[in-house]
Amino acid sequence: MRVLAVNHLSLDGVLQGPGRPDEDTRDGFRHGGWAQQDNDPAMFAAMGERMGQGFSWLFGRRSYDDMLSYWNQAGGPFKDSLNGTRKYVASSNPEAILKWPNSTLLGGDVPAQIAALREQPGGNLVIMGSGQLIRSLLPHGLVDELFLMIHPLVLGSGRRLFGPDDDARRLRLVDSTPTGTGVLMVTYRPA
Repeated sequence: MRVLAVNHLSLDGVLQGPGRPDEDTRDGFRHGGWAQQDNDPAMFAAMGERMGQGFSWLFGRRSYDDMLSYWNQAGGPFKDSLNGTRKYVASSNPEAILKWPNSTLLGGDVPAQIAALREQPGGNLVIMGSGQLIRSLLPHGLVDELFLMIHPLVLGSGRRLFGPDDDARRLRLVDSTPTGTGVLMVTYRPA
C-alpha cells in the first residue's frame, strides 16, 4: 500500500475548512468553505485517478468524526462510499469509539502501525484533511505522495499543512496541471 495525501490548500498553505462555512472554526477561523467556488470537474477526475481502485481512507480522529458525521447527515453517493470503504483512524485516545462502519482505530505508535499497513498488498491509503497526521508521518518517510489542489486565494489565517516547527523537507514535482478555475493541481513525492 502507498500513503497518498489529498488536500485543498490556499496559496498561503491553509488547509482548514475548505468545504463549508462551519467545517472547522477552531481558533476563530472565519473563512470556511473557501475552496467551493473553485471546484472543477478536472479536480474530481484527478483525485479519483490518484486514489485508484480498492483504496482505504486514513484519517486523523477529528477529520474522521467531522467528515463522516457531515456526509451521513447530508446523504448522497459520497455517504455510501465513505461508509463502505475501509477506514483507519489515528487517535491519541486508545478508548476512542469509532461510530462508522469499516473503521479501525490506530493508537499508540501510529507511525509503526502505518508502516505495517504499507507492507500489506492493496490499494492506496488516502489521507484527506488530517494535517496533523500528515505532519506526523512525513519525518518517518511514510507519505509516498502529496496531491495538492492549490487555490488562487490567500486567506492570511488558518491552520496550515506545514508549520513553523516542521523540519525542512525536499520534495520532487511529478505533475502539475492548472484547472479552468485557476486551481493548480500538483503532485509531489519525496525527493
